[in-house]
Amino acid sequence: MATSISGSTGVTYPAGGLDNIAGAGVGTTDTQTLTNKTLTSPTVNSPTIGGTPVMGASVITSGTAVASTSGTSIDFTGIPSWVKRITVMFSGVSTNGTSNYLVQLGAGSPTTSGYLGASSIVTTGVSCTNFTTGFGVFNNIGAATVIHGSMTITAFGSNVWVASGVSAISGALGTMQTGGSVTLSGTLDRVRITTVNGTDTFDAGTINILYE
Repeated sequence: MATSISGSTGVTYPAGGLDNIAGAGVGTTDTQTLTNKTLTSPTVNSPTIGGTPVMGASVITSGTAVASTSGTSIDFTGIPSWVKRITVMFSGVSTNGTSNYLVQLGAGSPTTSGYLGASSIVTTGVSCTNFTTGFGVFNNIGAATVIHGSMTITAFGSNVWVASGVSAISGALGTMQTGGSVTLSGTLDRVRITTVNGTDTFDAGTINILYE
């Protein structure tokens, strides 16, 4: 049975009970300051943030670090469809060969063509290499080369992703810069770290990703 309430003052509901609220009711067009409220999967349109926001959890998700001590490729799969930025991190990574390192993106499977961009290594001189089968992590690699650094990959829109990265050689004077872009056939869901020839084997270090 519907109940009509008339008058100019608000209605205070008793606490507890089915569909009862504690305190004054608020209409859909009213303004209220929320305190101690938990919002689960909210959609926020045109927010205005005042003061200092406090995050209850990190907005950056870490993958599970993988020891790059075996295999010809290392995959991170199951990346959520809402992700807009991925950081690939290398710590002490090495292979048993001289093929340059690549980062490949994928939608269902790794994309192995259509990459635009280049990598340059700076030592006593500068050497630059174009890569079309992935984003180049390092060029002019040696079997004993150990690298450290990161690559940031960002959503540009319409399944286009752009990359930039910096890494360095352990125990040697040399740094590498990379940049590029690629258009995927669908929504990104994976990242692969491999080599140009696809046969050199990882033999040292750790690789991980962050996504947000």
